[in-house]
Amino acid sequence: MAAAAIPGEVRAPVTILVSIDGFRPDYLDRGVTPNLNRLRAGGVFASMRPSFPSITFPNHWTLVTGLRPDRSGIVGNKMEDPARPGETFTMATDDPFWWNESSPIWVDAEKAGIRTATMFWPGANVAVGGKVKPDSHGAIVGGTRPEDWQQFNQQVSGTQRVNAVLDWMRRPAAIRPKLVTLYFDTVDSAGHAGGPDSAGVTQAVADVDASIGALVDGLAALGQRANLVIVADHGMAATSSTRVVALDTIADKADYRTVETGPYATLFAVPGHEAALEARLLTRHDHLQCWRKGEIPARFHYGRNPRVPSYLCLADVGWRVDPSAPTKASIGGMHGYDNMAPEMRALFIANGPAFARGKTIASFDNVAIEPLLRDLIGLPAEAGLDGTDAPFQKVLQR
Repeated sequence: MAAAAIPGEVRAPVTILVSIDGFRPDYLDRGVTPNLNRLRAGGVFASMRPSFPSITFPNHWTLVTGLRPDRSGIVGNKMEDPARPGETFTMATDDPFWWNESSPIWVDAEKAGIRTATMFWPGANVAVGGKVKPDSHGAIVGGTRPEDWQQFNQQVSGTQRVNAVLDWMRRPAAIRPKLVTLYFDTVDSAGHAGGPDSAGVTQAVADVDASIGALVDGLAALGQRANLVIVADHGMAATSSTRVVALDTIADKADYRTVETGPYATLFAVPGHEAALEARLLTRHDHLQCWRKGEIPARFHYGRNPRVPSYLCLADVGWRVDPSAPTKASIGGMHGYDNMAPEMRALFIANGPAFARGKTIASFDNVAIEPLLRDLIGLPAEAGLDGTDAPFQKVLQR
């Protein structure tokens, strides 16, 4: 139970950025989200467009940097860098080298004297701007993290995550964070396991909604006003082992190596095999289109970063491009498809004293979230970002 508010204390609003990984906007229509629907009715709602590729780490980093993956440096959940041959970035990588191409909002906030705290967020455990000390078994020199942060652990329950945020709100004003992030992963996990239309997703949606309700109730008991910005990183599409393009049937395995496969594949040619690979790869395929890195359609804003591999093959929504044909039947869900596809749309709800009530706004690109957060916590606009706060001009109450 939340502690009672201190008598006479007038608390300035806190900004809480909540990510519900893999939450499609139409999940609100399943009859199991009374808390989210209440926040929607009393605030601002939109169906948000993710950035390409529509996967977790690139989009979470875009949400807090205002830069698309091609500019932020986090171009995939798995990636390589020509400056670090022989190394591979995975979702467990916290070496600042991989993250230092861009600065998340909590770094700018901390440098401006605005205290921040992250109850999970991809990259929030990284000392951005730092580097690994040589011969130190991983010690980091320099860099900036949120003042309070938690190392991600999937076993930490939604209740524990919410309670951690409420505990931060119980602190004295001098050490109480003004910008907080909160992350839930279970809706995405259920979507991968059973597909977006599964009972498992509906249950995960209901569970997260209950956690959001506990957060709202706890803040109210503390007398803590909050501007809640609730987002998702991407949506989810149903997949099946009957909808697979086997990469080794359209190109010779001797000609390439892959970095990522799934809704899309990224590849490098084996040196000297470029012509042989392109002759088979860069032709017409059912349910799959492939491009050289430099010829990826401009609307994806993808392909200029050195970390993007030489070739990209993108499957039709609901199809997979796998290394080889599946050996057993399966159904599930995936994301990573064309970021303009309706199935990839992401949730956006904003509610609090800074927002108008009962408004639905046009779909917008998720690069607008970081500029919005800057407005909410009092940071000046930053030049050179891929997004602005323009989508929110008519619904912000300054």
